[in-house]
Amino acid sequence: MSEGKTKKEDVHAWTTKYADKAGYMLNPDEEMRDLVLEGIAKNKDTHGKNYCPCRIVTGDELEDKKIICPCIYHKDEIETDGSCHCDLFFKKEDED
Repeated sequence: MSEGKTKKEDVHAWTTKYADKAGYMLNPDEEMRDLVLEGIAKNKDTHGKNYCPCRIVTGDELEDKKIICPCIYHKDEIETDGSCHCDLFFKKEDED
């Protein structure tokens, strides 16, 4: 493995911590979750930031800042749709 390459496992660790702190859960579908985590890791290596893989990096620093995971849109998307656009963060299911 090359030096400086972002690992999916590292992205998984910080997104898990964020989800727990924010009261969300990560996508329970492991295959889909891994695709999103790999996309974030690839964006980190390619663009230097943890950009959401479901959003287009424009090169405009101010605009692109909005799509650093967790992006500015995720809370509203989770509230209205049950998950963020990338399907990484989900509203926690009610625990009875």
